[in-house]
Amino acid sequence: MLLDTASLYYRAYFGVPDSVKAPDGTPVNAVRGLLDFIGRLVQDHRPDDLVACMDADWRPHWRVELIPSYKAHRVAVETETGPDVEETPDTLAPQVPIIEAALDAFGIARVGVAGYEADDVIGTLTARATGPVDIVTGDRDLYQLVDDARRRRVLYPLKGVGTLQVTDEAWLREKYGVDGPGYADLALLRGDPSDGLPGVPGIGEKTAAKLLDAYGDLAGILAAVGDPKSKLTPTQRKRLEESRPYLAVAPKVVKVASDVPLPAFDPTLPHLPAQPELVDALAHRWGLGGAVSRLSGALRP
Repeated sequence: MLLDTASLYYRAYFGVPDSVKAPDGTPVNAVRGLLDFIGRLVQDHRPDDLVACMDADWRPHWRVELIPSYKAHRVAVETETGPDVEETPDTLAPQVPIIEAALDAFGIARVGVAGYEADDVIGTLTARATGPVDIVTGDRDLYQLVDDARRRRVLYPLKGVGTLQVTDEAWLREKYGVDGPGYADLALLRGDPSDGLPGVPGIGEKTAAKLLDAYGDLAGILAAVGDPKSKLTPTQRKRLEESRPYLAVAPKVVKVASDVPLPAFDPTLPHLPAQPELVDALAHRWGLGGAVSRLSGALRP
């Protein structure tokens, strides 16, 4: 089980009241919510391995070089030597180090790689895995990794993590008319304002799905642009032709990496906290006794 950790703690932050605070008044709603999310996931799904995948760089420079608008509207502070600072709620940012400390104290693998997003870590671990993989995320971009033959599916939270949309190829075809790899082509054609991806003007989700159904993939669509016998409308042909510079780079930006140089780590889900005294100290310091007890109970075999 691979967790898109930032996606989940954002959901926890907005789903758990900010009245949940440490004894000193520091909000810890995202921390408590995420620990409860993980406990519920472990309880319901009993994964052998669990990895909390992290955004070491939420807006990698190599993606921005290809499409400068990539996530540009979410930048709070631009930096020249390190990752740009993402605009984050004032009371969420201080909770992230507590989340990281809690995961480490429990012994839950936490993996991030400089220059890459959590999506890329997930893509690489999914490519390497020999058994079934469940990806837990509130980000539809990861639908591109769905693969029934290799038993890769996305669990998309609808309400907390107690109600999860199980995203497999049948669901994708019914909802979008594409399979997993086709979802990446659909996303780059239609664009995504939340990620600053312009897409092809005039081609929305339904039109993109029809084009992919007719021509197979992005390469097939571009071949049809150059084929006067294809059934593209004059407007579609013109807009796709004008968008060739964007379409030449968009796949590398939209598709998750599968070759991230990962550090050595143990993904095995612990049955007991790795550092019980530290877990107790964190629980006392931040008022997390209930969440810590629930997660500890869920980990027990």
